[in-house]
Amino acid sequence: MTTNVPFFDWAGLWAEHAGEYARIFAETGARGGFILQRDVDEFEATLSEYLGGLHVVGLSDCTNAMHLGLRACGVGAGDEIVVPGHGFIAAAQAIHFAGAVAVPVELSETDWLIDPDAIEGAITDRTVGIMPVHVNGRVCEMDPIARIAKKHGLAIYEDAAQAVGARYKGRVAASFGKWGAFSFYPSKTLGCFGDAGALATTDPDVAATVRAMRNHGAGADKRIAPNVSVWGTNSRLDNLHAAILNFKLAEYGQAIDRRREIAARYHEAFADIEGLRLPPPPADDGDYYDIFQNYEVRAAGHRDALRDHLAERKIGTIVQWGGLGIHHFRGLGFTQDLPRTDAFFDDSLLLPMNHILTEPQVAAVIDGVRSFFGK
Repeated sequence: MTTNVPFFDWAGLWAEHAGEYARIFAETGARGGFILQRDVDEFEATLSEYLGGLHVVGLSDCTNAMHLGLRACGVGAGDEIVVPGHGFIAAAQAIHFAGAVAVPVELSETDWLIDPDAIEGAITDRTVGIMPVHVNGRVCEMDPIARIAKKHGLAIYEDAAQAVGARYKGRVAASFGKWGAFSFYPSKTLGCFGDAGALATTDPDVAATVRAMRNHGAGADKRIAPNVSVWGTNSRLDNLHAAILNFKLAEYGQAIDRRREIAARYHEAFADIEGLRLPPPPADDGDYYDIFQNYEVRAAGHRDALRDHLAERKIGTIVQWGGLGIHHFRGLGFTQDLPRTDAFFDDSLLLPMNHILTEPQVAAVIDGVRSFFGK
């Protein structure tokens, strides 16, 4: 009998704790807790504690978290920010709507994240910052990035959409620069049932400014003062989402442990396959603590055939972001030539990876991949 393994089991996300979720919705709704109520405050406080004391502001989504974070730091017209070509277009959109220009650069062949050696060549007299993107739940190599930023007087802004709780040398994502932005989209490691996000920062002034911006410039009393000095917008974290995230954050460590367990199983099963490049395995020590938002492999020359083989076995896969990096959007004005990043998108593939995968499903993925390579 074939074991069906969808890339992501959307209905299973609800079924995992259906009774608890229904209770949370009912209790929150019964007390009329819909906009910026106690659940948002509690989630911000709990996430702050989880992140080691960073100031947290709940927002409508990660894209707006980045946008408001840039504005709060004074980024504007004429400024440039260096980003990886291997990133979701949201980072560039946030930069654009802050009035600045995103400048994509190559990825590293070591970890497939932004290449620190490529950053300096993209710096001009208009560059004001670097935005590393912590793809797949792995923090970028931040030491050299920090050295480059310090050398040139640049700020660091982290797109940490896929990296809640990931660490580099003991420090959590979002703690290396002015701020980091997280996504709680349903399929994320910490996901709710719609769009939601947060900004985390070491700077209380940045947090206060973004907190006002998210609610039309209102202060802590939720009133807009006649002398308001910041242009705000509507980018609030929905209270119902915050209530769900409060519940899920309590079990988040277990979910990450399960992802890391599956990643270790994949690595052990695929390590002997020539022609299949793997991400670094989860390590209990060393510089990185990866949370495996995704498990991405490279199958040069036969990526699509591998996808077809797995599909025949009812195993879902996807090519991240439809195979499009930031620099591929020529209609938005990008002209950069990034051959290493292009090659990555030509042969990369995401295998099923989430904490609700069953043991038979994990075994089916392993068997499917190994059988394609004749193992």
